[in-house]
Amino acid sequence: MTMRPDGRNKGKPGIVLAIETSCDETSAAVVENGTVIRSNVVSSQIDTHKRFGGVVPEIASRKHVESITLIVEEAMRQAGVRPADLSAVAVTHGPGLVGSLLVGVSAAKALACALQIPLIGVHHIAGHIYANRLVCELEYPLIALVVSGGHTELVHVPAPGVFRVIGQTRDDAAGEAYDKVARAMGLPYPGGPHVDRLAHEADEGVPLPRVWLEPDSYDFSFSGLKSAVLAVLNQAKMRGDVIHPVRVSRGFQDAVVEVLVEKSIRAAKEFGAKQLLLAGGVAANRGLREALAARCKEECVPLVVPPLSLCTDNAAMIAAAAFLKWERDDYSPLDLKAEPLLSLEAWSVAENGA
Repeated sequence: MTMRPDGRNKGKPGIVLAIETSCDETSAAVVENGTVIRSNVVSSQIDTHKRFGGVVPEIASRKHVESITLIVEEAMRQAGVRPADLSAVAVTHGPGLVGSLLVGVSAAKALACALQIPLIGVHHIAGHIYANRLVCELEYPLIALVVSGGHTELVHVPAPGVFRVIGQTRDDAAGEAYDKVARAMGLPYPGGPHVDRLAHEADEGVPLPRVWLEPDSYDFSFSGLKSAVLAVLNQAKMRGDVIHPVRVSRGFQDAVVEVLVEKSIRAAKEFGAKQLLLAGGVAANRGLREALAARCKEECVPLVVPPLSLCTDNAAMIAAAAFLKWERDDYSPLDLKAEPLLSLEAWSVAENGA
């Protein structure tokens, strides 16, 4: 069964309540017409998972169950809307941790059924990309660099809501590599922000390789770089030398950022992108933001970067992506499933706008 509109929202703004529970943030937001954030409430579990050095899936899903109702109620309260004002309920249904996804999907289906309004399942990465639509109007075709703890992808977006993955990581995602390198240096979880901070304290970094792969490839690989860092640390330990974490952080970050930036610029030029979008949790990385801004300025490529509050997982970005399908009456059935390996390209809206 697919919920269809009953006409009561005709002529009114498209007000979407969105839910995001793909990993360890419980978030709900109310967004109007895909661009105006009425509320965006995020409950983070970082303090809970910090003691384990990473996200524990069973604990994450349990925490979502405990907080989802309160978070949704708070998002509605902050937005100043009633259930009758809503046009649709949107939810991340993949990719992500299956237990976490199930909590959000179950809550969204219950709301859509109870309120008799459309349900819209949203791809998590589409949400990260369309977080940029909350910043400015997007111009097509565009290239999106998506960098997070679980994803590193270059995505060609020729038209609204149409996604073609042209490059992706072959092993570790960039954010995952950051956390593993940070753990090897004894830095707290999540390690990415600590590596970024230390990298800016160093005058120069430890020399480390750049992994370019084949000359024409837009794919990424960070596992070898991570291994190179571990080798540097182990060799120093065997010699009795001390390598300060700031130099390792600087060398590692320079190696990651250079490859991300250069491949993104090359893709933007090859595909005639009118904009280059930065998206995902690692979009908050200061080194990446600065390097990408500098190269885009040199190459005259317009760069769009979301504010820090929209880089990490949040429901406002899910609502922004959902609006693409709401405009087309493209809704999900009430037997919508959590799909931990959901394909971005399969989620794309119809190119003919139907």
